[in-house]
Amino acid sequence: MFKKILIANRGEIALRIIRTAHEMGIKTVAVYSTADKESLHVRFADEAVCIGPPASKDSYLNIANIISAAEITNADAIHPGYGFLSENAKFSKICADHSIKFIGATPEQIDKMGDKSMAKTTMIAAGVPCVPGSEGLLESLEDAKKTAKKIKYPIMLKATAGGGGKGMRVVWKEDELENAWESARQEAGAAFGNDGMYMEKFIEEPRHIEIQIIGDQFGRVSHLSERDCSIQRRHQKLIEETPSPFMTQELRDEMGDAAVKAAKAVNYEGVGTIEFLVDKHRNFYFMEMNTRIQVEHPITEEVIDYDLIREQIKVAAGVPISGKNYYPQMHAIECRINAEDIDNNFRPSPGTITTFHAPGGHGVRLDTHAYAGYTIPPNYDSMIAKLITIAQTREEAIAKMRRALHEFVIDGVKTTIPFHKKLMDNPDFIEGNYTTKFMETFDFKN
Repeated sequence: MFKKILIANRGEIALRIIRTAHEMGIKTVAVYSTADKESLHVRFADEAVCIGPPASKDSYLNIANIISAAEITNADAIHPGYGFLSENAKFSKICADHSIKFIGATPEQIDKMGDKSMAKTTMIAAGVPCVPGSEGLLESLEDAKKTAKKIKYPIMLKATAGGGGKGMRVVWKEDELENAWESARQEAGAAFGNDGMYMEKFIEEPRHIEIQIIGDQFGRVSHLSERDCSIQRRHQKLIEETPSPFMTQELRDEMGDAAVKAAKAVNYEGVGTIEFLVDKHRNFYFMEMNTRIQVEHPITEEVIDYDLIREQIKVAAGVPISGKNYYPQMHAIECRINAEDIDNNFRPSPGTITTFHAPGGHGVRLDTHAYAGYTIPPNYDSMIAKLITIAQTREEAIAKMRRALHEFVIDGVKTTIPFHKKLMDNPDFIEGNYTTKFMETFDFKN
């Protein structure tokens, strides 16, 4: 087992990893930018190293500084958390080159599943259902027109190196294709330095349902059932729950088997998720694989009593997994609490928190690095907390979340707490009647 882990991240996920590492008797090293010197992950790690100024490119994305911090503190492993360098094949390789274990996927696995076109080819070969679309990258606008005619409109153009909704365009008919093609390529080129595009059939009334998986170094893979992540804004998740109110046991078994096939196809090591789109007829299609721990991992932990960070660390240290699959025994919901002004198009709201009162009670979990007096910097993602409720039934979990949100007090900055309060009272949400289009019609301001 590792003696010391450096956490190449910040905020609540860094604190989350520190907690489990300490329970395992492993020492921890926090890295931080000058903007994060007062963050709780810095306070609770055994050691802390400043790696640069506030800008991510000069700190949390600065591979040389992170490796140097690991070397001077004699860390034998690096946990990347999520975001930043967690799915960076170059970083994974550099860690290996410096005899530091990267707690995550190998460079080959990241490369294979990070490029969406290559991932789809791999999944088709493994027998995992995929959305009909182009075979590899589109070579030209004419190629795009021919493919669209073959799979029929509506279609979705996607950047092969995309993420966060950039380089994506829905096209409903042929005379819209040229403009969409040009704008998507320009956006992808500017965002990722790669304007390669592919095409998929656009799935109407889709659900975004992901399957949590874990694989060890010996070829074994387990799935830990699903999370429904369909309520999103601009392709960013706002709330997640497990089990999905749309799921049947038959569909769960089918999707779980497909996720295990997908992970085995790349000899996957570590935790990750296979992301699927599920249409209204419960047909499911592979969308992408995330080769890292996810923001919403706590709800899975709570419904099956399984510490995903602990198991991720054990797998990286060469400990085999059981190979059995896990199914939800409870219901859990996670609300992402962001420092954003919902009345102004979810504009980020950095600043100093003047009052912070955390909800509590049976079946309430709060993952956060925020506290009264903490200054939220403007340089990073605006998520400041994850509020999770756990109960025997979905109805009880919603009631518990409703109560917990009313207890949760954050003053000094705007947050998304009022949005989530409205959501918990929304009849469609209460009925489990939602898709990825939910936010297009949800009137949360009245």
